[in-house]
Amino acid sequence: MWELSIAVSCKNLEIAKFIYQSLKKEGASLGGVVTCYEEFENFYILFGCPVEKQQKACEEIEKCIIKVICNFYKERFLTENLRLPTHENISVTAFKKALINFDKETDIYYISKNLQLQDNLHLDSFYFFKLKALRDKWQELIALANENSDYLVSNEAFYDLLKFLIDNLEVCEDEINVFENEDGYLLQSQNEDLKSENLSKEGLVSSLIELSPKKINFFCRSDDNTAGFLTKIFEERVNICYNKNLEKISLLGQTH
Repeated sequence: MWELSIAVSCKNLEIAKFIYQSLKKEGASLGGVVTCYEEFENFYILFGCPVEKQQKACEEIEKCIIKVICNFYKERFLTENLRLPTHENISVTAFKKALINFDKETDIYYISKNLQLQDNLHLDSFYFFKLKALRDKWQELIALANENSDYLVSNEAFYDLLKFLIDNLEVCEDEINVFENEDGYLLQSQNEDLKSENLSKEGLVSSLIELSPKKINFFCRSDDNTAGFLTKIFEERVNICYNKNLEKISLLGQTH
């Protein structure tokens, strides 16, 4: 049996839950066992699987750790260091999400290069002691935004930069359908291998920025203001459709 222990600070309960739930699902598919417990100031997630499944297990654990660093840790780093002018909440959420996903390939390289899965991994120690170069890279991006914060007071300048960031994200999906209902928004890829639960407006915008699809079909009420916001930041990639009868009422741009 191959085993790995991952320690997460009790201050990071959300991260510990994410890792546990992600690895529990993967562990079951590999014939492994995943448990967790709390001791002193840490949560411990224990992963065990047959030795012949170790390589596949390490690949899945690495993906999970990369996602945690690139999302949870980077978002916290941005929140603590980024100084943006006052804009509506949805705009700031979109801007931070675009920064989180900007140049993600390099982020992944730094993490993968330094990650060693041997017996024990203390996540905070790994982040603070092994990923200084990664944080320096993030700080350079933040410094650029902070130095131009006066310029970003203008809505036009702010959205120009936001659109630039989004246009330069790696495309992860060809086409995404978004359906509005009474509880929020449902997101679904064309081949239906990706489906979401009900999302808030902020959750929808964040998910679409992370997926960065080539085309977004948005089925909504004719008076939905989310459609206007998505069109502003994704521009010609968005097709606005009428939800009630699934009848297209307007086509904003063409997909190339």
